[in-house]
Amino acid sequence: MTERIPPLGTSAATVAAGPDDRPPPPRLAYDRHTWKEIAHLLANLPVALLGFTYVVTALFTSFGLTITVIGFPLLAAALMGARLLGRMERARARALLGVRVNEPSRLPLRGRGGFLQKLWMSLKDPVGWRTVLYEFIRLPWGVLTFATTLTSLFVLWPVLPFIARGLANADRAMVRGLLSPSDELERRIAELESDRGVVVDTAAADLRRIERDLHDGAQARLVNLAMGLGLAKEKVLEDPDAAAAMVEEAHGEVKLALQELRDLARGIHPAVLTDRGLDAALSAVSSRCTVPVKVTVDLPARPAAAIEGIAYFTVSELLQNVSKHSAAKSASVDVWRTKDRLLIQVWDDGRGGASLDGGTGMRGLAERLDAVDGLFVLESPEGGPTAVTAELPWRDRTDDSGTGSL
Repeated sequence: MTERIPPLGTSAATVAAGPDDRPPPPRLAYDRHTWKEIAHLLANLPVALLGFTYVVTALFTSFGLTITVIGFPLLAAALMGARLLGRMERARARALLGVRVNEPSRLPLRGRGGFLQKLWMSLKDPVGWRTVLYEFIRLPWGVLTFATTLTSLFVLWPVLPFIARGLANADRAMVRGLLSPSDELERRIAELESDRGVVVDTAAADLRRIERDLHDGAQARLVNLAMGLGLAKEKVLEDPDAAAAMVEEAHGEVKLALQELRDLARGIHPAVLTDRGLDAALSAVSSRCTVPVKVTVDLPARPAAAIEGIAYFTVSELLQNVSKHSAAKSASVDVWRTKDRLLIQVWDDGRGGASLDGGTGMRGLAERLDAVDGLFVLESPEGGPTAVTAELPWRDRTDDSGTGSL
């Protein structure tokens, strides 16, 4: 029987048996499908004994040691071992019963927090716990299927194909119900993978922007400055007045280059944000907006530097849109904390009509916030007003050290 590979995007919970997965109807004459089902049923008892022994030993030992520091790590290791037993059972069902069930994704433990966070993720692994339940209930089922199949093989052999099919169908249901991937876990892993791609793309775009700004701005001015000073050096003895004029022009170029470098540094991470926090930084960015902006920041403390930076650049981008596209007369920025979320609302009384597909960078902002488990809600009817609500996860600040600025 040709194995059918499920297409990408298929629900990870349970891959339903399609036409190619179903064995032919049972017949009085034994065929290879019937013999495979008989072999699977006879193997249930030794495999169930192995799984039941592992589960009982590992769980009772782990639970008994939870009063010590090694109990929970041992339980997490036991659940990881249960995942291996589940993989063996899926392989056996695939080979003998033709059951096609996707393999669960590995737990995303690499690069995620500290030891306690990884331990907690392992302890609440739904795939591991469902495999434990599967192995626990398999012992009585293994005894029943082994005894029934072995007896029928000698006593009820004419109808054994039908008995084997019924018992094998129950096995198929158990495998699909208990050994399939977790919908929630697979969904979360898919989100994390997608968010990681957005973060990587955003970082690459930011690096290209910085490189372009340096190449086209400050770098070009510094090259002109070097050429001008070289010419002034040659003329300093021959024509002191012309050399003085060239030096004066070079001095102006230095000022412009420094201003461009300051602007570039402010675009990467403004010094006022590092030194004084969101309130001062948002007041500074609102002062550059062409529309009068009222800024209200009500935070009990400063959030983590990464969250603070994302909040700043979100408001900065939204205020740029207000300046360029809204034709508004007034705007407001409100920032506050609700439980474990940082909320931002930017409002303007402009003409409205903004959308995520309007070419104003709204979609990029939404993707950036989604990459850090944030939300981005846009309300902008035609004729206005426009209200953008952004939501970020709150993380306490652990490092208040700032970076230098030009």
